[in-house]
Amino acid sequence: QVQLVESGGGLVQAGGSLRLSCAASGRSFSSYAVGWFRQAPGKQREFVASISWSGGATYYADSVKGRFTVSRDIGKNTAYVQMNSLKPEDTAVYYCAADRWGAVLSGTASWWGQGTQVTVSL
Repeated sequence: QVQLVESGGGLVQAGGSLRLSCAASGRSFSSYAVGWFRQAPGKQREFVASISWSGGATYYADSVKGRFTVSRDIGKNTAYVQMNSLKPEDTAVYYCAADRWGAVLSGTASWWGQGTQVTVSL
């Protein structure tokens, strides 16, 4: 069993930065990949980025590539996404998820956080 809690969301101006955290509880967290997803009002949830259990592999959606960086600290049971050069279209509720790599990439991960709101203003 894994429980995930996101934090770090907020209101930021376009061009600004935020770092989201995903704190996990559960002994198995270090063995799972972690993914970040977002859902804007009226839109479907979309994949943002993922990181393997070791941190050795990462994958990004084209829309955030070069602007977002995903990382994890195994010792702290926490994953992060550093978001730079934010745009108004990045406004959404951001969720982290954990499971095997394939499940994370497909959006069918077993464990999800409750989400944190990110709002980017002009």
